[in-house]
Amino acid sequence: MSEPYDRSPKPISREPFTMDRSDPAFAGQSVYTPGALRAYDTVVVRLSNSLVWRCAARRILRQYNRHVTTSHLDVGPGTGYYLDRCRFPGTAPHLTLLDPNPDVLRFAGHRLRRYRPTSYAADVLKPVGLEPASYRSVALSYVLHCLPGDIRSKATVFDHLIPLVEPGGVVFGSTILNGGVRHTRLGRALLRVYNGKGIFSNLHDDLDGLEEELASRFGRYELEVSGAVALFAGWLEPPTQ
Repeated sequence: MSEPYDRSPKPISREPFTMDRSDPAFAGQSVYTPGALRAYDTVVVRLSNSLVWRCAARRILRQYNRHVTTSHLDVGPGTGYYLDRCRFPGTAPHLTLLDPNPDVLRFAGHRLRRYRPTSYAADVLKPVGLEPASYRSVALSYVLHCLPGDIRSKATVFDHLIPLVEPGGVVFGSTILNGGVRHTRLGRALLRVYNGKGIFSNLHDDLDGLEEELASRFGRYELEVSGAVALFAGWLEPPTQ
């Protein structure tokens, strides 16, 4: 009989914010204060996803249920909403949370404390100093549209994450696009507001560009659209025998 799973929490990282205020990505990350995180599930996950971006949270949760593994890295975990609800294939996943904002790491880490996650403060636009080939799945849900640059420049995050994935593993996620998808009038208005504040940076993100970046990096990939949101997954093909 296996030993009972130790559910005592692991220490949560209390490193300072790892991103300089002059960094173009700072605005998209610093908005996630403790107060904003407490409201996030209601305002973003339940309301904005369904009414504005027209991609209900259950659709993203299905993506997690399909791709998440027991060795998982979650980039930009937000409040930990999806990790809290998804079905891991095992009872004791090896879970790592990555974000430059310590408030995010503390909030999500506390919510997920039953899994004893490891928190890692880092900017995914830069090389990530985690062990190569140490994860079977990597997720970045609603991350790309918050990063500065166009879809082609911000796709460098894939180059930083791919080395961390085992052969045969998967990188999956979702992002709000501007081009190649249909927006409501409210959605267009919010895009302008969020981009003006620097919370989003996706006015030059389009579906064709995202597909080109996936195709250039993954041996196999999937790309779907739900409302104004693209849901993607790319697999690292194992070496041939």
